[in-house]
Amino acid sequence: MTTFVEQAYGTDFVERNIYHTIWFCCLWGAIAVITLAALIRRALWRRLPILLLHGSFLVILVGAMITFIGSKKGYIHLRPGVAMNSFEEPESGKNIKLPFIMRLDSFRVVYYPGTEAPADYVSYISHSLPVSLSDSLSGQKDTFFHEQISMNRIFTSQGFRFYQSSFDDDGQGSWLTVNYDPWGTRVTYAGYILLGISMIWLLFSQNGEFRRLLNHPLLKKGGVFILFLFCLAGTAQAQKRSLPALKRIQADSLAREQVIYHDRVVPFNTLARDFVQKLTGKSSYKGLTPEQVIGGWLLYPEVWRNESLIYIKSAELQQLLGLKTPYARLTDLFDGSVYHLREHWQREQGQSKLAKAIQETDEKVGLILMLEQGTFIQPLPADGSVKPLSKIQVKAELLYNSIPFSKILFMVNLAFGLLSFLLLLHNCLRSTALPPKVKTVSHIAGVSFSVVLYAAFLFHLAGYCLRWYIGGRIPLSNGYETMQFMALCILLVACLLHRRFPFTLPFGFLLSGFVLLVSYLGQMNPQITPLMPVLVSPWLSIHVSLIMMSYALLAFIMLNGILALCLRKKETENHVLYRVTPVFEGNNLVAAGVLMEAESVEDKGEGVEFCVFVYNAQPGVTIDYATGDSWLDENGTGNQQAAAKETKTVVETEIQAEKQTQAENTQAPAKETSTYILNTNSKKFHKPGCSAASQIKAANKDEFTGTRDEVIAKGYEPCKKCNP
Repeated sequence: MTTFVEQAYGTDFVERNIYHTIWFCCLWGAIAVITLAALIRRALWRRLPILLLHGSFLVILVGAMITFIGSKKGYIHLRPGVAMNSFEEPESGKNIKLPFIMRLDSFRVVYYPGTEAPADYVSYISHSLPVSLSDSLSGQKDTFFHEQISMNRIFTSQGFRFYQSSFDDDGQGSWLTVNYDPWGTRVTYAGYILLGISMIWLLFSQNGEFRRLLNHPLLKKGGVFILFLFCLAGTAQAQKRSLPALKRIQADSLAREQVIYHDRVVPFNTLARDFVQKLTGKSSYKGLTPEQVIGGWLLYPEVWRNESLIYIKSAELQQLLGLKTPYARLTDLFDGSVYHLREHWQREQGQSKLAKAIQETDEKVGLILMLEQGTFIQPLPADGSVKPLSKIQVKAELLYNSIPFSKILFMVNLAFGLLSFLLLLHNCLRSTALPPKVKTVSHIAGVSFSVVLYAAFLFHLAGYCLRWYIGGRIPLSNGYETMQFMALCILLVACLLHRRFPFTLPFGFLLSGFVLLVSYLGQMNPQITPLMPVLVSPWLSIHVSLIMMSYALLAFIMLNGILALCLRKKETENHVLYRVTPVFEGNNLVAAGVLMEAESVEDKGEGVEFCVFVYNAQPGVTIDYATGDSWLDENGTGNQQAAAKETKTVVETEIQAEKQTQAENTQAPAKETSTYILNTNSKKFHKPGCSAASQIKAANKDEFTGTRDEVIAKGYEPCKKCNP
């Protein structure tokens, strides 16, 4: 709810009225106390991964509270040669004194080569620690140390951290953001580290719920799934209307020419592709390449102005402009020299959907006017001040522009994700064995899905690396690139874990497919531009990478929980009788082995029935069963064969005696009378000493004396813990 309020009223509003209020802090305190009480009541120290997971949230909350109570934030304004020893705190308006002196030596803006796009803002400062009284009396002066502060270079001293924030209009002064939080940040980071460790521990803990899920019998069964693929090939034919444009050969040669676009040297194809994409919402228009469209507009503007290629998504704006289709002509937006969007914009100024639609359409009109005026296309300077791209770089960018990586991947991943998920559900819910041929088909389908998963990962990795090579930086600077990286992380996790954990295969397909689908539908594919100065940081790249990988891991854990809930519904109320009996020979102190027996109750052994004897013998070791001593056998055979021969007769005798006892019990079942504790609400009965019986409310508790069959006949079920 607060997120929506923040989106509507801004961050300052929610910080002032929600986040920094007493009632909100008390709410978090109550949650922390309840969590701590739950940890103690459930004795979670016996389950360390879960304890660490919940404890990490408490540590993070403590760190946030320390930051809220003890941190100081503000800004300091530096001018050349002026010493400053305090900064201003905006919330209170007070000046906070610094334990040292700062002075600005100089300030400069660094630009990308050959462009006016800023690459960084750098403040060169000097700082000093005040000298002691004895040093001052001896005539010693302050010693200044020189430091450099930029957008991604933080200056830290005595717990105070200084960030480059802004600069004066004359380019002389510098504004620095100050943050003092020596303990809160460290505690919070420690909590996040514990959270990451606990999540990994939960996945790989042998006694954890995750591993129990993997050992669920429904996930171990083989399965069959008949795949029906229906391919509908629909090709939309472009209108057979003749438009004046460049010839295809000329346009293809023009695609390799290099221009400056968004402060970056690119092939002309990149500029033309963005132009057509922004105007029409597609990468081409009526079978014409982007270069042909721009060339035709430059040569025959009077014809192209009457071509309906400006895509307007808003139905309300279409109605205002009197359009019958979502596409408008440039002449539809002008009446002589009168620009129709101007009057609509003046009426709809603000953040309404119509205002945003007018702004988007106005940007498209601006691109067309820039193209006609000759300011849209900027060739490389003839003086060689801007370094051109190499042939390999040009080919790489043309290849990247020609392959719609996101579109192909989201369609493939969602399609195979749906098929593999249905196969997984079928395998989990199946209750009968499969014929050998059907099992073979199922195995082939599983192998095929694995091959497609690896291929999807490699294809996505190729596209991501290609974008990295073209931009000359790690692609993590905007929404589109972070979503691409998240999809890559999801596919990587699925590739690494799907053989050990089969359910990660469909989840990997589906999660990556939906991430890429949102990216594609939201048109979140901006141009590959130089980074803003604040984004040029390896630490920021590492930060974003860790967050995206955490989201991928969290998504897998969420889907794992959903699958566990689905399988939990499949659990039956059936019971299994299980017994392990050690077998001794004579007066031996060590058992010769153990007899393991099990039989399902309700179906009388049809589901589960086995009788296995496990010998207490080890190759190469001789055991004296009479005394318990053991030693290595030089022959390497030990007493395994001897134990087997000596124990065989004893085991057979005990099994025969057990069968005879069961037969006697079947012929004359005992009618033993016992006292049981009844739960009239849940309809279960317990032994008097059962721990669950002591937790029954007095209103639902009753006592019954009789045979077990009589209790069951009354509609009660035996407790699974005490098994009365």
